[in-house]
Amino acid sequence: MSGPDLSDFRVSSLRQACAHCSLNQLCLPMSLSEADIEQLDAIVERKRPLQRGEHLYRGGDDFQAIYAVRSGSLKTFTTTESGEEQVTGFHLPGELVGLDAINSWVHPCSASALETTSICELPFEQLEDLASDIPSLQRQLLRLMSKEIFADQEMLFAMARRSAEERLAMLLLSFSERFGRRGLSSTRFRLPMARSDLGNYLGLAPETMSRLFRRFQENGWLQAEGREIQLLDQPALAELSGRQAREDVDSKQLSDGTD
Repeated sequence: MSGPDLSDFRVSSLRQACAHCSLNQLCLPMSLSEADIEQLDAIVERKRPLQRGEHLYRGGDDFQAIYAVRSGSLKTFTTTESGEEQVTGFHLPGELVGLDAINSWVHPCSASALETTSICELPFEQLEDLASDIPSLQRQLLRLMSKEIFADQEMLFAMARRSAEERLAMLLLSFSERFGRRGLSSTRFRLPMARSDLGNYLGLAPETMSRLFRRFQENGWLQAEGREIQLLDQPALAELSGRQAREDVDSKQLSDGTD
């Protein structure tokens, strides 16, 4: 057996095991048995909470682990030679961070807390050994990496080919879906990041972001008070983002293929 001797790992910091975590269905395989989850519990390290602005890791750091956001939120970003930040992603509870470093074993970007954030650390070499013994865990890791690649490709497509309005609509719908997966409201939520970070991520100037939010409110698509967002017309946002059109095409192709 190539996996680690799990009895060697100390789990005193795991006061709330993954098996009893409200987020386990988001960041862990649904098919894991109780025994498998106990093995995974044994390698998970609960880190002390990060405070707002504190780094989880920096670009160029050696890759040692992937991280699950337990509460709070993170942003990932790169830094230009002139010291300017380029936001590359936002990470909410139940989501994994650090998967993009697996290929090179070096973190290509930095990750910092947007608010007080609790993290579970999964040492990658131990996780890799364990995954070789638990096929469902291995499949889930591959699925998560595939999902991250797809999400990155979709956002790159949006940035390159979409208007400013379409970009914002896509991002708001993405947040809606992600909050919904956590069992929270998909229409009323608080964004943990400043609009300047949102604009940075979408490649839009601050004044453009302000104008877009004002226009979306005037059109009756949303209501915004500071970081509190209420989506009033999700179908309109979906149509604006082009998502509904893509879903219609996918449905038609599926129907044609099954007739």
